[in-house]
Amino acid sequence: MGKREKFNDFVADAGKNAKNLLNKVVQVADQTDDGKFDLADVAVIAEGVGNAVKKGAQEIKARTDEKSWQLELKSLQPIFPTQVEGAVSLDDADFLMPKFIRIVERDKKRMESPVCQGSIGYVSDSKGLHIVNIFRDSVEPFGLTFYPDCDSEFYYMDPSDRDSYISLDEYFSYLKIARVNELKKIAQNLGAKHFKVTYKEKCISFTEKKVKAKGKAAIATLEREHKSRQEQYTAIDVVAEMTFPGHAPVKPQLKYLQRDKNIQTLIAMRMDEKSPLLKEHFELEMCNSSGMKLDDAVKIDAVLKGLKYSGNADVASEVKNEARRYLEYDIEF
Repeated sequence: MGKREKFNDFVADAGKNAKNLLNKVVQVADQTDDGKFDLADVAVIAEGVGNAVKKGAQEIKARTDEKSWQLELKSLQPIFPTQVEGAVSLDDADFLMPKFIRIVERDKKRMESPVCQGSIGYVSDSKGLHIVNIFRDSVEPFGLTFYPDCDSEFYYMDPSDRDSYISLDEYFSYLKIARVNELKKIAQNLGAKHFKVTYKEKCISFTEKKVKAKGKAAIATLEREHKSRQEQYTAIDVVAEMTFPGHAPVKPQLKYLQRDKNIQTLIAMRMDEKSPLLKEHFELEMCNSSGMKLDDAVKIDAVLKGLKYSGNADVASEVKNEARRYLEYDIEF
């Protein structure tokens, strides 16, 4: 075969290969499935690219929205009646009501926030205290009782019942009455013929006196200051006194005084059939059953001060005063 014939065959093969390659390109690029590669196919390809970009943008937006959602959820800390992913709910196994709580109106920020829709309150931490803030229109789901009602703002847990809360402004006065009433019931159950409860508040004062002293061989008289500690009651009030016909003792059910050693001993001795008690006298330190520690009271005062609360903003002083308060108990059988 001559050179010319070889060249013609080479050109023919190259043409076939190019045609096949072009057909494959057209088939791949033919998005409209009409056997042609035209502007319509270009539009389809452009649309596909646009959809991919759009989908990517939507995914990024979704991730950004989710991150913003979680950040706002963490910031506002809403409480829900049932489980909501990433949020606090009453159904949580580790959810526990703190001793100090607050009842509030819904604030504008939480009313407008999507993450708080359906919430019944929120959690906050202030001055070292973990506080549950309950929306005033959503008190019922918490299943709590309030004394005297739920119209106050701040409450502290009843030391005898985790599901009961007492208005902070009336906390100590309420507990005083509650413990006196419990002493009445104890006397009645144990079959007392007469009992009396006297409220006392002790005042401790220190006085300085100059004392003159002479030694055996002293030439000069020496003076020294001597501090004397004096205790006296600034308030004495008979808060309860009753007379009964008396009967066989029945063991009383205790609430506020269940951990008081004097009460425990009184009941045990009265219930002893071999040698029942006939008369007893002792003092109950009210701070032992008040249910509030000084450290917590100081933190509560700091919270109230920060919120410019106009009610009882000196809880720590009340706790200190409880250490000076006594209930004197006289009982005869």
